[in-house]
Amino acid sequence: MDAVDAVYDPWSAEFVADPYPAYAELRAAGRAHWHAPTRQWLIPHHEDVSALLRDRRLGRTYTHRFTHEEFGREAPDAAHEPFHTLNDHGLLDLEAADHTRIRRLVSKAFTPRTVEDLAPTVRGLAAGLVGDLVAAGGGDLLSAVAEPLPVAVIAEMLGIPAEDEERGRLRPWSAAICGMFELNPSQETARRAVEASVEFSDYLRELIARRRKSPGNDLISSLIAVEELTEQEMISTCVLLLNAGHEATVNTTVNGWWTLLREGVRPHPEKLSTAVEELLRYDTPLQMFERWVLDDIELGGVTLPRGSEVALLFGSANRDPARFGPTADVLDLERADNPHITFGAGIHYCLGAPLARLELTAVFGELLRQAPGLRLAAEPVWKPGYVIRGFEELLVEV
Repeated sequence: MDAVDAVYDPWSAEFVADPYPAYAELRAAGRAHWHAPTRQWLIPHHEDVSALLRDRRLGRTYTHRFTHEEFGREAPDAAHEPFHTLNDHGLLDLEAADHTRIRRLVSKAFTPRTVEDLAPTVRGLAAGLVGDLVAAGGGDLLSAVAEPLPVAVIAEMLGIPAEDEERGRLRPWSAAICGMFELNPSQETARRAVEASVEFSDYLRELIARRRKSPGNDLISSLIAVEELTEQEMISTCVLLLNAGHEATVNTTVNGWWTLLREGVRPHPEKLSTAVEELLRYDTPLQMFERWVLDDIELGGVTLPRGSEVALLFGSANRDPARFGPTADVLDLERADNPHITFGAGIHYCLGAPLARLELTAVFGELLRQAPGLRLAAEPVWKPGYVIRGFEELLVEV
């Protein structure tokens, strides 16, 4: 156990900067490892992570089957109730019948046809943002291009008016809420998440009221028309779509370009989709996904007992030589066989994966076209968070 604690240190800046050597040690040491500081079972192998994502003996929540007492857990802090109300009614943390019902309704907004219809808008936004970066001679790729693109797309889908001042608060609200998904969040992190949950919910409640009086051609208006959805489910769905709908794009754009610049390589324009899949695999923006053990599971001679929590190590699974061969740690922009699990698997597979792929292909394509001489202007600094892993900024020159 001490050896595992020494290898896996998600609060260490050195580990966050490069967790991959530690993952290799965990894979070599076994299939499941107890990590006392986080009170989680670490699962590092691709085959196990992929299977457990589909295993109904695990759940994103347990309250559909057990009380907190029955599951051996304490109830959440009452002061954090606004965050939990918002989070617990979203698709990501629902199970069984409620998840099936809401996903069926929301998935209509992410059909291949819908995403295809969005393509001109996405490409136009990407071209404009990259054009502004080039005209300025460079800047922070994260704040100038990577963040604005997916946030603007989700805001358009939801029907958030461009003139609403709250539109500029979407990203800060999302960042504050997502802070609660890190390991052992501090009281200050929780306070900010609760504050953002209240403010975001209040704004959406007011916007829903406007749309009830004057429906538009947007997702909020479509959700209002669905009688099976409660107002809280609508609010939680909208917040989740923003949070989940841009984190992968933002961090894959920035982490991916850092990788390309560091390695001194560029994707071939005609093979851009393949290159995007490899960047999603090579340095996944979501390093770890948590699940609760609802029934005992035996894994490699180890019993994961009911009531415990597992940490499915996406970053490790995506670099597993047992699945990706001897070049698992090599960036191969033309990798053909690439079953990465960056978007998850099973019933919680990312609804917005097609949209994320569209956004990433558009922004990488525009940067290659408009800024072929892009280079680093300063060495970037990693954010302290490990679960959602990315840079504070990425300063580039054109």
